[in-house]
Amino acid sequence: MQVLVLGAGVVGVTCAWFLRDAGHDVTVVERQPGAGRETSFANGGQISVSHAEPWANPAAPRKILKWLGREDAPLLFRPRLHADQWVWGLAFLRECASARAAQNTRQLVELGLYSRRVLKQLRTDLGLAYPYNESGILHFYTDAGGFEMARTSAALMRTLGCNRRSISTEEAVALEPALASMRDRMVGADYCADDESGDAHAYTVQLAERCASRGVEFVFNTTVRRLLLDGDRCHGAEVTRADGGVTRLTADAVVACLGVQTRALLAPLGIRLQIVAAKGYSATFDITDPTRAPSVSLTDDEYKIVFSRFDQRLRVAGTVELGGIGLELNQARCDALTRRTQALFPSVCDFSRPHYWAGLRPLTPSNVPYLGATRVRGVYLNTGHGTLGWTMAAGSGQLIADLVSGRPTAIALPSVVPQK
Repeated sequence: MQVLVLGAGVVGVTCAWFLRDAGHDVTVVERQPGAGRETSFANGGQISVSHAEPWANPAAPRKILKWLGREDAPLLFRPRLHADQWVWGLAFLRECASARAAQNTRQLVELGLYSRRVLKQLRTDLGLAYPYNESGILHFYTDAGGFEMARTSAALMRTLGCNRRSISTEEAVALEPALASMRDRMVGADYCADDESGDAHAYTVQLAERCASRGVEFVFNTTVRRLLLDGDRCHGAEVTRADGGVTRLTADAVVACLGVQTRALLAPLGIRLQIVAAKGYSATFDITDPTRAPSVSLTDDEYKIVFSRFDQRLRVAGTVELGGIGLELNQARCDALTRRTQALFPSVCDFSRPHYWAGLRPLTPSNVPYLGATRVRGVYLNTGHGTLGWTMAAGSGQLIADLVSGRPTAIALPSVVPQK
């Protein structure tokens, strides 16, 4: 089959690899001049199956109200006069119900576990050499109530097959000595040795090169205008190239991996996706004292910030801003990342030259991504991964490749693909 993959982020490129590996002729369309230039560029880097719980959970409404008006809040809801945002917000509140949150957690963990296995195998098979760390993820807590809730979550994770352990402060410091300064404030931690971290952008660029060597065609600096239909079947896309010219690309199947842009593209087909932009921030610092820098990927529960080390760089990422549609940097949120990093790891990095970044992550109300076929024949969804795009990219790509190829999938696809 001739397959168009729309989007060359970590999700789209990984999907393209598995489609080509299944024997299809694959073309990837991307509006940027290269792969991994948008949401995949500078994220937190964690493959965090152990913390795949959805943002929509019973405790979320209270936290959102508590954080309203704080520009540096971990989860900031920025109201806009747009009906779609409020429709999404109501759906989010419905997903906060205990039964729905539990079901969503099960789906996310199953997909995350599968994806982590697929990524490890892919890295081994291809000899990918991007910066990664298999030392696990350590999530530390400074609030006793939060830690007790985390112990319950960890127990649920273990029943779902994810080996997330609740450990003491002393065990946490033994695993990561860089946390010694936090010993008196920490009340405990979670640790999952099977999780990992890595530079998603470097991975995406390397895998795109492997795809190209296998015959995948990349069409960069090109924007998708609309999908082309013949009756109820899609047969390609109309695109605008860098020179302003409009052309048509034919295909037997189209896989939409466009993140937050997917919703607008598919709306004219009657495919209504509940996706909002979850704006996230990161700061990358050069490490000046490698002996004192953290080596295990960390999550700071109080500030909802993650720390991942890539060779001589420390990536610090966090916060979700709902309703922030532009990529301009909010200095208050940038400064919050730097302050917390300096407080935890003073003299470890060069804090005078931070590299700040913001990206728009496609978030569904349930946090469960859209994966699968739509009612429009030939149109497939691989989008809406929210903060877990890097965690779920490999598994999502393999599942969609199997689906397009008419092969049975290794796990059941999430049941959230909208009807026309």
